[in-house]
Amino acid sequence: MERHHAEIDGTLVSWLSAPGPDVLYVHGVPDSAEMWTPFLERTGGIAIDLPGFGASGKPAEWPYSLAGYAAFLPAFLDHLGLDRVRLVVHDWGAVALTLGERIERLVALDTVPMLPGHRWHWVARVWRTPVVGELGMGFTNRFLLRRLGGLSAEHADQVLRSFDHGTQRAILKLSRSADENLVALDAITAPALVLWGERDRYLDPAWAGRIGAALGGETRVETVPGAGHWPWLGRSEILQNVQDFIQLSAS
Repeated sequence: MERHHAEIDGTLVSWLSAPGPDVLYVHGVPDSAEMWTPFLERTGGIAIDLPGFGASGKPAEWPYSLAGYAAFLPAFLDHLGLDRVRLVVHDWGAVALTLGERIERLVALDTVPMLPGHRWHWVARVWRTPVVGELGMGFTNRFLLRRLGGLSAEHADQVLRSFDHGTQRAILKLSRSADENLVALDAITAPALVLWGERDRYLDPAWAGRIGAALGGETRVETVPGAGHWPWLGRSEILQNVQDFIQLSAS
């Protein structure tokens, strides 16, 4: 696995890659490309640190919003010389659903619903509240990530390695831009797999079926019994499920 850096549209961008087909992994909040390591080891591909996260640039003036990432991601693919990709997204990685026709195959894991009717979970509501959100970020530590966030010790440590002021600012701006985050999911006609943790404490598992119904291509929807917001953690069969689905288009 290799770490790469490049300036794209004036912003420093970092990503991980491993030999394999053109799979793009896009993380959510508060994660980074590191969370995709178990997948990269199986399938190869590319895992990006979105601007504002991980080892990528975190300039204060960058537009941390659906529109900002929708403009950035095609430029990133163009930089890599990729016309189409097999896409795997989690949580706020749903911003990559704006790639539309450039998606060859899709896996959506507990993604932020880009559809009408979504109500934000309590943590997002805190982030969306001025002053309260800043205070919440300032008090975030390993204990709170584990106790309130439900993260394992290893996962919490992974998050905190890059959870600096720049990432905190990016999360707050992204959360506060959320009122306009709607995507025409029917424009995605690629085969899709929607996987959702049965015990997701942040996003109602009922959204899995709604997202599946809104997508424009052949879609399979599965709920993972006993799993939470990160349904693959400790579940090798989910890693295998994603690998099998992604590699159907690699043959």
